[in-house]
Amino acid sequence: MAKNANRTADMRGNLPEAVEIDLIRTLFHAFMPAALMTVGFIASGWVIVQRTGDRLLLALLVIGALASAARLAVAWRLAPIAAQPRLTLAQARKLERHFALPYLAFAFTLGWFGMRVFMLPHADVHMLTMCLLVGYCAGVAVGMGLRLWIALPAMAISTIPAIITALFTPDPIYWVMSALVLALMVGGAQSLRNRQERSGKFIGMRIAFANLARKDALTALPNRIALREWYEERVAAGHAGLIAVHYIDLNGFKPVNDSYGHPVGDALLTIVGKRIARTIRETDIAARLGGDEFVVIQYDLSNVAEAAQLAARLETVISRPFRIGRRTIRISTGLGYVIADGREEDLDHLLGLADQALYASKRRGEVTQYEAVEPIRPRAVA
Repeated sequence: MAKNANRTADMRGNLPEAVEIDLIRTLFHAFMPAALMTVGFIASGWVIVQRTGDRLLLALLVIGALASAARLAVAWRLAPIAAQPRLTLAQARKLERHFALPYLAFAFTLGWFGMRVFMLPHADVHMLTMCLLVGYCAGVAVGMGLRLWIALPAMAISTIPAIITALFTPDPIYWVMSALVLALMVGGAQSLRNRQERSGKFIGMRIAFANLARKDALTALPNRIALREWYEERVAAGHAGLIAVHYIDLNGFKPVNDSYGHPVGDALLTIVGKRIARTIRETDIAARLGGDEFVVIQYDLSNVAEAAQLAARLETVISRPFRIGRRTIRISTGLGYVIADGREEDLDHLLGLADQALYASKRRGEVTQYEAVEPIRPRAVA
């Protein structure tokens, strides 16, 4: 049992979540080859049924056509869900299971179809059927090859019944043909394993580099690129109600750099970033724009008062002493925020308004003071 579980885990990839999600998405990229295979199966099957007149083959042809149509319908329906950027691993695996059921059902039917053909005395039909089976396996390798737990069973159950039946034919040509097809299957399975391993490493590197490009190198907070993507995905797409954009900078940061050096200043920024991240909700985002400037966006506020409450909490956590090495450092923060109905507002416009509110508070000489710009209503669209 343990060995079987380990084998299944290995076939599924045993990969990081983001990589496995990306591999599962590849299942929904092969719609056209699957559609061509459906047409090829129906056309070849009809010719074979016409040549043999076998009713069992006709029944298997109908069942296979229905199973293939079902797998196309499932792939078409689930593809938009699989493409969603916030897809979780649990959701991706559920989609994969829904995809696999009709896919393997078609492979099973094809296997019975091939077995039945080789039980009949029609050499020309045998040749056409073997071409159909080999072509199907090639399509599986191309379209499903990165999900071994689907690809390898599909290849096996579609071809092995025909291979076994052909071995019982009293003709050495059939024996050699069966041996060659079986050898191709074994070699293909090993190639698919190597391909999955290489693809997993490549996708992992691509995801890692993409994440690095969207993170601030010092604080590990999202950077300006990630902030914009987050805003466009959640806010600009029209999924949010009221939002609050908080613009933060640190009062007294430059003297810390001048007095203690940049390593201490960098450590201070890192701790500030962690304090800000711990203060906000999971649904919100904190980003570093550069220098000692940070931004927090509150998402889907229930009321305007929530923005003031968060601003107060941010001011409090940043004003607490920082212990860096043997030094105790104290700084304060300047903070301004704007409340808006984000569906119609450009992020840069909101950042500019929040920055104005920040400098308005500084001009008043009260470094812990923050003020809010009046809520913005969506502009009319002509």
